[in-house]
Amino acid sequence: MAADGEATGAYREFKALTEAADRKFARARDLPLYGGGDHHSRKAFKAYTRLWRLQLERRRELVAGGLRRWEIGEVASRIGQLYYARYLRTAEPRSLVGAYVFYEAIYSRGYFAAAGQAAVVGGSDKHHHQGLLIRYKELRFIARFLVVAMLMRRVEAVDHLSGRLRSLVEETKSAYPKTNFKEWKQVLQELGRFLKADGAYKGSRSLRYDNLFDSFPSNLASIARFHSKRVLKLKEAVLTSYRRNEVKFTELTLDTFRMLQCLEWEPTGSYQIAAKELTENGTISDQSGPSGLIDIHLSSEISDGSLPSNPQKAIVYHPTVSHLLAVLATICEDLSQDSILLVYLSASGFSEQNITSQKYATSSSYAKATSVYPIDKPNSNVNSDNHLWLGPRGSGGPNNLYPEDLIPFTRYPLFLVIDSENSHAFKAEKGEPVALLLSPRIASAMPGAESTGNGSQFTYFLTAPMQAFCQLAGITSDIDSDTYANAETILLSALEQYEGILSTSVGLNNVWGQILPDVFLRRLIIRFIFCRAVIFYFHPEENGEHLPTCLPSLPASVSPNAEAIMAPILELAENLVVSDRFHFRHSVCNNKK
Repeated sequence: MAADGEATGAYREFKALTEAADRKFARARDLPLYGGGDHHSRKAFKAYTRLWRLQLERRRELVAGGLRRWEIGEVASRIGQLYYARYLRTAEPRSLVGAYVFYEAIYSRGYFAAAGQAAVVGGSDKHHHQGLLIRYKELRFIARFLVVAMLMRRVEAVDHLSGRLRSLVEETKSAYPKTNFKEWKQVLQELGRFLKADGAYKGSRSLRYDNLFDSFPSNLASIARFHSKRVLKLKEAVLTSYRRNEVKFTELTLDTFRMLQCLEWEPTGSYQIAAKELTENGTISDQSGPSGLIDIHLSSEISDGSLPSNPQKAIVYHPTVSHLLAVLATICEDLSQDSILLVYLSASGFSEQNITSQKYATSSSYAKATSVYPIDKPNSNVNSDNHLWLGPRGSGGPNNLYPEDLIPFTRYPLFLVIDSENSHAFKAEKGEPVALLLSPRIASAMPGAESTGNGSQFTYFLTAPMQAFCQLAGITSDIDSDTYANAETILLSALEQYEGILSTSVGLNNVWGQILPDVFLRRLIIRFIFCRAVIFYFHPEENGEHLPTCLPSLPASVSPNAEAIMAPILELAENLVVSDRFHFRHSVCNNKK
């Protein structure tokens, strides 16, 4: 009887601690992932640390008192969510590893799966209801695990988890035929589109900045000359994407997913080995213990001292205009004097009412741009092409983001990347000078090709230029691996050459000069030069509608017409046997004239 009393008391203590931890978790979860709030996250971590230790030290008593496996899984899942939130807040890779380790441990031990299955076969209505609740927990958990696995580029894990999510949805629909699973059907459709776009070219390397591939020692001396003047470093970024029917999974759009990785360091060898051991050969594969001995502080043991910190990033999912401006104001207020803020906006230029008549043109129809993009909206006194559209439906001012809305933030150093049919609206130089990369008004594609399923083409070029080149040229995903590897070598050589030309150019505007030493921003600028030149040679006629632009202007030495810019693209196209899809000969003739 004494033993029963101790067991009941232990479980009562566990439930009380769980309720307290859940309240702290709710406060931490509801706070935005920018502008402070770390203390709430730390308090939640502390509460779950205490809870986790209790279930480790008194597991036998807790089980005797009524503790169920899914409750352990719920605690571990909350810890994983806190680690992931910390990653989004701080951009620390070790926090992403921490989330992966806890999620993998939950999955490998079947904390939710076994409980859900037992409830299904239990028979009573109470068991069925509890089983449905646990199944929902498991579905949400696998969706979260998938996002973390995708960010860590764990291809095998992503393939396995996506298959498991599909089968689990089908199993649950069969077990609970009266329940509507329309929402999860939509999640599966989104996942399929996302994985198809993200995995289009299997042999591709990481989108993160890799010193082995993205750093060019031959140019370091010429870049060092800019350090004699004011130099700005990228420490903060705001990333948002809001498009109709865009490729996304949960609240992560494909465009922001790519840009997020593009602004991070690729972990070095020692870090990767430590992370791999934890997530493949270490704690998670040791299932001998009843709890799966997961160390809540494991991520503190993994650090990569050889690399600087990643820039912090605020990912703002489908914001209203007022919300986006509030985020910018909050971040700018804390921006240090030597910092620059990158703002990435990927959005439509048209409301849902006009979207049917505002479509991207292919290479065969781009010349009709003036008819594709009417200047005036019906029944409106304002132009339809002078803003970005941040809204789900309808039309009207509250959902329109105008260039003038950003003028107050030009008091701070800004690097703006605008990816929209209406990007040209931001050409108007108002406020203080800022660095601007603007997408084409019309995306390019082979005749009859559909490119929208791959995300934004401009963002694709800035984050994965080799894949974007293949997509533009109509090269399918079954390209020979050796040919693809050779093409990447040619591309890296071209980017190194472009970087060298830019860094030694005379008359480079100081807006670019003061950010060129930053590796992330420099890589974006160099890839912009590549993107602009590739699209330039993709089209035979002069038409600014299909070309990206930048402000201030870059030197003529890196313009598409320059021989040094064209030659590597020709070599790349010939290597991939697609030179006939470009117009190099036409451009060479124009140069000779």
